[in-house]
Amino acid sequence: MNAHPVEVGAQAPDFELRDQHGTPVRLSQFRGRKVVLVFYPLAFSGVCHGELTALRAFQADAQLLTVSVDSLFTHRAWADQEGFSFPLLSDFWPHGQVARAYGVLDEAKGVARRGTFILDGEGVIRWSVVNPTGQARDVADYLKALADIS
Repeated sequence: MNAHPVEVGAQAPDFELRDQHGTPVRLSQFRGRKVVLVFYPLAFSGVCHGELTALRAFQADAQLLTVSVDSLFTHRAWADQEGFSFPLLSDFWPHGQVARAYGVLDEAKGVARRGTFILDGEGVIRWSVVNPTGQARDVADYLKALADIS
């Protein structure tokens, strides 16, 4: 079990999860492109809604992948309601396995902490931040980090 977030400079752990449509999505399929991997506690919460709405604005610069322990059915309902077209990945079962691999699973609450990892085209983590569950991340920091990665 990984108690600390994966370090900057490390190869991002590969995984395959299903998106809100039930389609399998593998992290390594995005090699050659920057990836913004965003873990969040639960769908339909105010902080998560605001963050994901802001994040979809920079999908042209990188592939946005979001992960929570919600079921794909919850993700589908939320994506339909909010118009999210990027992959909302379900880390439902085994419960929190990917969040645990990245060191962002809050074992006591059974949800992911607000962890973000920006990967370069080789799948190496170039920037990361982990915030407490109730604290939103600063999207301006993401934009700066993306601009700094060639």
